[in-house]
Amino acid sequence: MTDSDTIAALRLQRIPNIGDITAKKLISHCGSPSTVFEDKRQNLLKIDGIGAFSIAHLQDKQHLEEAEAELEFIKRNDIKVTYFRDADYPEYLRHCIDSPLVLFSKGNIELAQRKIIAIVGTRNITSYGTAFCEQFIEDIAPLNPIIVSGFAYGVDICVQKAAIKNGLQTIGCLAHGLNQIYPKVHAKFKADVEKNGGFYTEFWSTSEPERENFLKRNRIIAGMSEATIVIESAEKGGSLVTADIAHSYNRDVFAVPGRAQDKYSKGCNNLIKQQKAQMLTSAADLVYLLNWELEDKKSSPIQKQLFVELDETEQLIYTYLQSNGKQMLDTIALTCKLPIFKVSSTLLTMEMKGLIRPLPGKLFEAL
Repeated sequence: MTDSDTIAALRLQRIPNIGDITAKKLISHCGSPSTVFEDKRQNLLKIDGIGAFSIAHLQDKQHLEEAEAELEFIKRNDIKVTYFRDADYPEYLRHCIDSPLVLFSKGNIELAQRKIIAIVGTRNITSYGTAFCEQFIEDIAPLNPIIVSGFAYGVDICVQKAAIKNGLQTIGCLAHGLNQIYPKVHAKFKADVEKNGGFYTEFWSTSEPERENFLKRNRIIAGMSEATIVIESAEKGGSLVTADIAHSYNRDVFAVPGRAQDKYSKGCNNLIKQQKAQMLTSAADLVYLLNWELEDKKSSPIQKQLFVELDETEQLIYTYLQSNGKQMLDTIALTCKLPIFKVSSTLLTMEMKGLIRPLPGKLFEAL
């Protein structure tokens, strides 16, 4: 965008009674952010859903001055502004009616042709949640997904640190401007995240990390991701809001189950019970339920290992597939007399060892 269009988009963000939906409606009618402010008032009032209340403060000079000041801050701090019509705007997010008009970012974010998943959960992560986060990220790493979270305490920072450790791109969605980091204790992770992904926010440098901002930013986490995973949550919490938003966007939602009496498993258990989320017990569940395949061999070589040692379950399944050719997961489980979750997890492990490969139609064959 030109500076004039950027300033106009920033003005629209600032004007009371004009949210993202209304702003995009005005732009769609007028052609660009700048022309919204050039068009006659009577023409704007002819737009379906636009009334005098919506555009009452459209020409207030205060918002123009604020937008100009914010653009200066953006330029001084080498912040990237991504307009909702730009090619590099998150594709999944673009299709959400209430997606931000513009996003501000820092780092090395590269979204093109990548799998993107959001992982969220309680700020009071338990040892169970930590162990699951770390193992899940390690297991899913060969598929090279982008991991999105909120850079908050608990599950968020655990999963983003694990993503960096395993060489995955990770994106932190912030509830404040890029002039600060909240919580401050996480400032020590800022450079690593920017090197291995980056940060997105819709908030200006004048925005503080207030409660309503966290709830608002959750739609970015859910909206830009193919699927949202809740690791741990109490009966109420921000991660459940993110799950509800993802569900409303018709995205896949997964929850890690826990014991009925555990405080920070109740939210996940309820999501599963209410059929708002599918149960997730391993990386293999996600791969199977999203029908993902391993990355192209050129970018992520996973070759068949020679003289691989197989455990008893792997040997049983491999022998069966060698003898019977292509088979579906349910058939493998039934014939080998194994639970489906066990077969699903084992198949992913064997795929990563280069022993089998998935085929269209949820079939598997031995190599």
